[in-house]
Amino acid sequence: MIYVYAAMLLHKAGKKVSVEAVKGVLTAAGVAADEARVKALVASLEGVNIDEAIEKASVVAVPAAASAHPAEKGAEKKEEKKDTEDKKKSEEQAAAGLGALFG
Repeated sequence: MIYVYAAMLLHKAGKKVSVEAVKGVLTAAGVAADEARVKALVASLEGVNIDEAIEKASVVAVPAAASAHPAEKGAEKKEEKKDTEDKKKSEEQAAAGLGALFG
């Protein structure tokens, strides 16, 4: 993920995303750059409109976050409570099974 952040930083600064530039950002951050990862990142970003990709990602993320309703959050808490109860029962059953082993 840090490689992607380095590319985004370069893009935001108006610099060309190149192997040397990405390695420079990573080195400045104190990260040992993996040559293969850097090359793969730069190759995968070639021909990609980064601004457009960021915009599309932002548009998709906003509606997903806005769709959570308070009623759904209450249902999630009930499911968590049920999961906890199921886990306790499972642990109790496992302990009972172990008791049978030792008479």
